[in-house]
Amino acid sequence: MPLKDKLVLDFSTLLPGPFATLMLAEAGATVIKIERAGSGDEMRGYEPKLGADSTNFQLLNVGKDSIVVDLKAKDAFERLKPLVARADVVVEQFRPGVMDRLGFGYDVLRAINPRLIYCAITGWGQSGPKSTVAAHDLNYMADAGLLGLSRGSDGAPVVPPVLVADLAGGAYPAVVNILLALLHRDRTGEGAYLDIAMGENLLPLAYWGLGNGFVAGQWPRGGDALVTGGSPRYQIYRTSDDRYLAAAPIEDRFWHNFCELIGLAPALRDPKADPAEATRAVADIIAGRSADAWVKTFNGHDVCCSIVASLQEAVADPHFAARGVFSRKIEVEGASVLALPTAIAACFRSPSAPSAPRLGAQTEVWLKTEAV
Repeated sequence: MPLKDKLVLDFSTLLPGPFATLMLAEAGATVIKIERAGSGDEMRGYEPKLGADSTNFQLLNVGKDSIVVDLKAKDAFERLKPLVARADVVVEQFRPGVMDRLGFGYDVLRAINPRLIYCAITGWGQSGPKSTVAAHDLNYMADAGLLGLSRGSDGAPVVPPVLVADLAGGAYPAVVNILLALLHRDRTGEGAYLDIAMGENLLPLAYWGLGNGFVAGQWPRGGDALVTGGSPRYQIYRTSDDRYLAAAPIEDRFWHNFCELIGLAPALRDPKADPAEATRAVADIIAGRSADAWVKTFNGHDVCCSIVASLQEAVADPHFAARGVFSRKIEVEGASVLALPTAIAACFRSPSAPSAPRLGAQTEVWLKTEAV
């Protein structure tokens, strides 16, 4: 386990920071959550429950320890100072300036531990006009221009089904930069301050739209580009039994195979054909048969088509079973529950079944200087 000798102090709550430290914990790091007295991490109170805490909390915090410290208390700094002195990484996601006001800002912690890697995850970064503006995932998606690229049947943007900014804009960039900082420290002995801004980290996800705009002045709008619904080659079509076919035969060879199998008129296969007309024609054809019928038609052919699965169906997919995606379990108050899959490669993960931390269970142990 590559991070087995690393100590991470996690001041974060909810999703971005805890998901980032979950990946670090799975790679072997010792992660200590610093939680407030009483309710602790807000996510502990979510529904549904799995044991004493929420399912979300249990999945995101397995393999970590928890200590309770009131960061506003006069003795908070002195209590945590021994841990700070030994820590490799600190992760926090307060608004800019909060950790400074609490007495745990980077300059203060660096004075104790010059090798410390301090990762601050925020929505808009530590500087700029929006740095202190309150927002959630939907707001970051909206301001980064990604939400405007989606389109529902009425032409309005669609609420994304996953928290893209928290994960792709926050947690993953945090882990990448923490690992880079650890490598940098190995060479130079220097720590680092990491300013992770979820909103701006969404922009590279629209690389193709940025390229079209920068180079050709063709800024995409919702539903008018290749991957946003502007082509018959990248669409979702309804079947006769009210299921949906996700069709993505973008390249010519896939498009040719697809058109042959569904019997699309030759004139509408031409790249010069009106995209809206071709899309309507394909939709009419797909609507004439059931999902199972199309699965049989496409089976064994390279067409890049899938029936839209529910999340429950996806979990039961034989491919994921063969890959062991849901083979790992966690122990929660005597019960075994399927663990959350992460991007940490299997060769770097512990095969054991860890449990989520009980609030403050390790407080006295970790806050004793000799324990660390």
